[in-house]
Amino acid sequence: MQDFVGKRAVISGGGSGIGRSLAIQLVSEGCHIAICDLSNQSMAETEDLCRQANGAVTISSHQCDVSDEEAVNNFRDQVLEAHGTDYINLVFANAGIGGSGSFINDEREDWERTFGVCWYGVYYTARAFVPLLVASEEGHLINTSSINGFWASLGPGFPHTAYSAAKFAVKGFSEALVTDLRLNAPHVKVSVVMPGHIGTNIAINSGKVLGKPEPMDMPVEEVAKLRALMIRRGLPVDNITDDAIRALIKQRGEDFRDNAPTKPKQAAEIILDGVRQDRWRILVGEDAHAIDAQVRATPEEAYETSFLDQLHAEGHLGIADSR
Repeated sequence: MQDFVGKRAVISGGGSGIGRSLAIQLVSEGCHIAICDLSNQSMAETEDLCRQANGAVTISSHQCDVSDEEAVNNFRDQVLEAHGTDYINLVFANAGIGGSGSFINDEREDWERTFGVCWYGVYYTARAFVPLLVASEEGHLINTSSINGFWASLGPGFPHTAYSAAKFAVKGFSEALVTDLRLNAPHVKVSVVMPGHIGTNIAINSGKVLGKPEPMDMPVEEVAKLRALMIRRGLPVDNITDDAIRALIKQRGEDFRDNAPTKPKQAAEIILDGVRQDRWRILVGEDAHAIDAQVRATPEEAYETSFLDQLHAEGHLGIADSR
């Protein structure tokens, strides 16, 4: 797809981060867009920014929980009505959350919520919208996975199972669709996006989606669990106050957003360049390229401390990893 002028795009997770940046750039290039998100306030902000960029295209926003198939189908129906169309050209299955790292210790409800958004959100979006891509003259499905779709780790001291399992599923699904679409709908392409550390609010917003309180409002019991986890990782938090623990968690989410090597706008540009070039595999960020290369070079060491040490020596990850 060489350009986006007059095309129709759907973006899940369009209220913030990469989704917001994709929306702004697409409308700037003359593309009609429909975004969905859980937060009406975030979507309103995105929509306002999009209208400032280009008020001549159709822009619609829709509240939707992508882990709920009925909600996704309703979203699809609303898009078709709002845009007066029976086809879509671009679908960005981008919504995602973090959280629920341990299969052993974390609550099953939290684990399945993370997996539901990050995997089923992509699957349900594809189920709902791929027929509309097929109905177009030219279509493209863009599924957001992660570096954790080929490296299931945040470092050897921190389990990362729900998110990684979901992102591996997204990667495998997308790769399998390359052949499926080539054989059965050759005018529709697919890409899997694998971002590294991008400066988004995912670390802040994930707790909200999982029904957790704001960091400074965490109950004593939750703080105690976090303190024990930090001590197991060798952090000197034995003698600091509960409020200091809360402040550390809050600061970590802000640092993840503010100190990232790649900003959402840069990520959107990389993704859209990949779509223009019909690339099925889109790595986003120098850290993503570095981790991909290192996993391929030394796969048996991927979950050892030495693997992370090598990445640190090359200047990658930093705040994004946890020992």
